[in-house]
Parts: sequence; structure tokens; C-alpha cells
Amino acid sequence: MSLTSDTMELRESDIAKHYEGAVAILEGFDHTPRIGKTSETASTERSSGIGTRRRFRNTTPGLVTRSTARPEGVHLIERIGAADGDDPLVSPLQATVMHALRRALAIALAVGENYAEATGLGDLRRANLAGSLPADRKTEFTELLGAEALATLHVFGNATAFLLGPHGSEVSVEVGEVEEILTDNAQLALHGALWEMDQDIAKHAPDDARLVATVAAFAEQLMEKVALRAQNAGRLGAFTGATWQVEADDFTVQGFTPSAKAKSTTLTMTFKKPNEVVGNHIAKYQALKLSKMLMAYDFDRRLNPFAELGGFIFTFMGDGKPGTGKTTLIQMMAGLINDYCNNAGYPFRYSNLSTESIDSYQGKSGQNAKDFINTVIDPTVIGFGTVDDIDQLAGKRGDRQSSAGQLEITAVLMESFSGANTVVRGNCTFGMFSNYPENVDDALRQRAGARFLVDGPQTREDYIDILHLLMGKNHDIPLGDHEVFAAQEIKKAVAASFESHGKPHEDGLLTVWDRVAGELGELDTIAKMGTYLKGIQQADDRFTGRAIKNITDAVKVRAMDFELPDEWMENPDLFLFKTYDEKLAMISDLRQPITIEMVIQEINRYADSEFRYADKSDEVAIENAVREMGRMEEAKRRYLEGKG
Repeated sequence: MSLTSDTMELRESDIAKHYEGAVAILEGFDHTPRIGKTSETASTERSSGIGTRRRFRNTTPGLVTRSTARPEGVHLIERIGAADGDDPLVSPLQATVMHALRRALAIALAVGENYAEATGLGDLRRANLAGSLPADRKTEFTELLGAEALATLHVFGNATAFLLGPHGSEVSVEVGEVEEILTDNAQLALHGALWEMDQDIAKHAPDDARLVATVAAFAEQLMEKVALRAQNAGRLGAFTGATWQVEADDFTVQGFTPSAKAKSTTLTMTFKKPNEVVGNHIAKYQALKLSKMLMAYDFDRRLNPFAELGGFIFTFMGDGKPGTGKTTLIQMMAGLINDYCNNAGYPFRYSNLSTESIDSYQGKSGQNAKDFINTVIDPTVIGFGTVDDIDQLAGKRGDRQSSAGQLEITAVLMESFSGANTVVRGNCTFGMFSNYPENVDDALRQRAGARFLVDGPQTREDYIDILHLLMGKNHDIPLGDHEVFAAQEIKKAVAASFESHGKPHEDGLLTVWDRVAGELGELDTIAKMGTYLKGIQQADDRFTGRAIKNITDAVKVRAMDFELPDEWMENPDLFLFKTYDEKLAMISDLRQPITIEMVIQEINRYADSEFRYADKSDEVAIENAVREMGRMEEAKRRYLEGKG
């Protein structure tokens, strides 16, 4: 990966000079735990020699930590070597873990050194050592030490997870929350983290596969805990505002953003070709466009020109009756992106959040959802995430039928799809699919920036096409007077579908349209369209400012109402391998002007979907209330009979 203007190279010489210190830490040090508890397994000596090896004590100048507790000797190299029992030789995987930890420690220490130079911490540290630190700078010194500790810890966890990424297996380990997070200084912080890692290895790693899984899981948990602590810490601007690139590993440090190894997922699903998706014209067209939009992502700039121009779909909701083709649409889109990525040599990662993610343990469902999000948003891959049957997976707040696990998933998805920390780079997209979108929490549903109505086959031609497709070739029944798939010519079908939204489809919305149009005439100005939007809000108070944003985003997508040419996907040199600025210029040239018709159609498309959901949701609520009343009446009757 080439360096961009805002990226600094972390030189190999700056990393290598910390190797000796990193090895010394891995060989052994003393640490008295402050927060974490020593496990019985970890405290057991593995051999008579471990307890007598040399120990390395904290020698940070000017800092003394006192404790009457007995120090715990940590010997990670010995611990790792004992992961497979009594084999006296170190296995290849054990050696890989040792090398990864040494490398990760050296990178973390090098970044910490860079931070100290950038903030003046190095000068304050020397002054403290000499006893000449001014009294009015002691608070600053303490805060900088804490910030350096957090930065060093996160880089260590990040680099460890990154370096071990290619060596993982299907084995997974749950290590739980990291507790020993210390921020006195960087060295003590690393000692605390490595002490807890040693505990986890002793507890969870009886073999090499679980050793890798344990260390990788610990690194992930360490990053998450440190990132949370950093939200309330100061003096981190020099770390979060800089980017370091380690060329030898293709590893990038960007603040508290994980840099997972770019690794594709192996897809086992059956892919579908576009002509095998019958009907669903707008949904199919948008899926085709979005698949190509993703490919415009620039890995060096870590940004997609479509995201900058305002025409990128980060989240979308696909809804329709059972059997209308939602799964087929997912198979088509995943297949297209997979083929495009294979052709360009890009890593592609697909993940689905399923009902198996709901866990009875508190917090585990939310963690599963967060892992799903992090897998897909990784800026080093092209990602596609799906949430099938989201009405079953994510709970509706205020609904007594929603479990704690479902509500955890709702909270994570809401924060990830449009929260304060959401960054849309344009390398991934998320699709939420449901047969019953009215059962999805209103706020979560409104975080879907685009709506794909998956209505299945509609016309006579659609039904002939789907019968012909599903019958296969093992028969001699004549086709008859019909041109196969002619009705699926997408541009013609899409144009007709968009035009149909010149007026609303839902009765409730049509009433609003007729009233506003009767008062104002043709809706041909911003003021008149704004009045129409206010009329919609008066009819349904769930139609908020977020709905307006989703509509304007959809209009911007319509301004990008073109498909990137197929030859750009087939020959990457024509577009995919060009620089970011060249891609931006090529896309800008294809943009169309925004028209009144586009805006009206997108208002009606979005509002129709909300009215459709609201009507169904209200009807379901009424049915439930009627059912509940019937139960109460029956209970009352039985109660009175029993009394009599």
C-alpha cells in the first residue's frame, strides 16, 4: 500500500531497536495485579525452573509503585511453550505467537516513542528524572503518561490481532472482559496487559489452536476496553490525529481503529445471476448499482468517491412478503461483489447476523452484533453485511416480548448504522431484510438509508419467466409465444417503476397528497414540497428529520442514476486501479442533474414504505389488544364461575 500525504512511515529501524526490550518483557517480569484476580491455573508453577528465573522490575524513572501484595512472576515465553503439554520443542504455531508478540510490542513501543516526541512528554520525563520538573507541569506530565499508556496498549492489541489474523482457525475462545488496564505509564500498562494475557493462556490454551485463538481474542478485548477508556481521556490528539504505516507488515495505525488483516471470507452460498431474479426491478437495479459502487473504494485514501459525492448507500432495508425473493437478491448481490473482487484481487468479506447471535448471557448478544459490524466495516476489505429476518433478531423497544439479547442487538445496530462514531468510508454496505418490517423498532428502521421493496413477480411476463426458470431444462414442454426474460430488461422496467411513484400508492399518503396538491397545485418548488413533507408528518409523527435525510440521500443516489460500465469491472486498469482523484473525476462526469420528478418520486417511495409499515404495525397492535381483551373477558368469566 502506498503512503498518502497524511500517513507517516514507522521505520523498520525504529521498530527493531525495541526488540531487545520486547524479548526481555516476554522472558519475564514481576507484576502485582491491582484489578485482575490471579487464577488458580495460572499460579501453578509449570516447572521447577520457572520460579527461579531472572525477573524484570519496572524501572520507569521517577515513578515508584508500592504494594504489600506478593508480585506475580510472568514468563510468557515459558507459558506459550507449555501450551501443548510436555513437548520440549517449540511448535511452529508457538513460535509464530512469540514472534507476533515481540513484533507487536516493538511496534507499540515505537509508536509510544513517536507520541512522546510529538507531545513533549520525552522532555518532561527527563526533567522528572533529573528532579527539575516544574510543579505547575506535574498534572500535564501525569495526563500525558496516561495518554501514552492508552495509545501503546491499543497499538499492542491492534498489532497482535493483525499479525495473528492469518494464523487463526475455526477454533474460538471467550476470554471475557480485560480488567488489568493501568494508565500510570506505558511500561506498567504493558505489564498489566501481559500479566492478564498470561492468565488467559494458562486457563484457555491447552493446545496450539486454542493458544492462537486465546491471544487473538485477548487482543480484540484489549482494544475494545482501551478504546472505551480513551473516550474520556485527554491529550490524545497527537495519537488520534496521526497515521503510521508499517510497510513490512502492511499494517496501519489510525488512532483507536482496529486494523484487521485483510482476509476474505470463503463463500459457500449459491450465487444467482441478475436474470435469475424475476421482478423486483427497483431492488435489483439498486443492488446492481451498489455492487459496482463498492468497487470504486480507494484502499490508499480509504474513501469511496461515491461517499464523498453523496450517492453511496451505507444501509438499506429490503422488505416484502415471504417468497418474493429476498434471499435470491442477497445471493445475486454477494455473487456480483465476489466476482468483481476476484477479478480485481480485492479481499471481500461477507457476513450475516442470524438468530444464532442471540445469547442468554448478558452482554454476549451485543458483543456478537459488534463483532459482526467490525468484520464488515474493516477498511482493508470490501464488505457486505446482511441481517436477515431482522424483526426476529432486533427487539422493539417497549415491547414486552423482546428479550434482553434482542434489545442489546438493537442498541448496537442503531449506534453502528447512524451513531456519533459512525464513519462511512464507502467500502461496505449493510442490508436489513424482513417479511414483517412493521415489527422492527421505528428508530432502527429509519436508519436504513434506502428502501428496497422486494415485491417479487408482478406481471404476466414475470410469472412466465419464473416458471420457465424454475422448470429447468429436463422437459420438452414448448415455451409458446413469449420472449424469455425480455420483461426483465432492467432499465426499461426500472423507469416504469420510478414513474409509478409520481403519485403515492398507499391510501393514507394519497389523502395527504390530494389535500396538499389541491391547495398548492403542482409541487414544483422547494417550498411546496416542504409543505407536502409537513403534511406527511402531521399524518404520521414518526416521519421525522431522519426521514428527510434518507429521502435527500436517495435523491443524490438518483443523481448517480447510472451503472458503472461492465468493462470497468472486467478490466481493472480502466477504473479500479486508477487514483482516487481520477475515479472521482470519472464518476463526476457521469452524474445527472437533480429534477423535481426525482424528488417527488423519492418522497413518495420513502413515505409509501413508512405508511405501509405504520398501517401494518397499527393493525398488529390492534389485533394484539383485541386478543388481550378477549383473554381478560374469558379470565373474568372463569373467575366469576369459580366464585359462584
